[in-house]
Amino acid sequence: MLQEDYAIPDELIPARLHSLFEKSAKRWYYGMRQTNGKNTWSWWKNDAWRYKIENAFENSFFDPDKDKPLTLFLKQAERLNEIYPEISQKMVHMKILRKCGGELEHSLRRRCIEPCSTEEYINALEDTVTRTKIGRT
Repeated sequence: MLQEDYAIPDELIPARLHSLFEKSAKRWYYGMRQTNGKNTWSWWKNDAWRYKIENAFENSFFDPDKDKPLTLFLKQAERLNEIYPEISQKMVHMKILRKCGGELEHSLRRRCIEPCSTEEYINALEDTVTRTKIGRT
């Protein structure tokens, strides 16, 4: 906002943050600054971006009535790879499977024995959702 609206360079934005926040947000900012020291705007921006992506991943659960398996699986995998660039493919699959929940997660784990590719997981998810009522409320 500051950079776009007022053409303020990145170096000056952190110096203006204290004037943007009020009450609890200002206390949070001062606590963060005291803990982490003086940082550049890219540090603050990266931290906020990471928090936003983590929340998007955590709040997204597979709903067979609303979500397409391909879209959800790839979007969740992309989020995980952005947050944790060094994460293994196996861990990506495990974290996404946990977001499917209950019977659907169990069914997918039984169908896809490691090592299993992303394509195989997506195919198994699509197949399970279209052929059964597993995961539906």
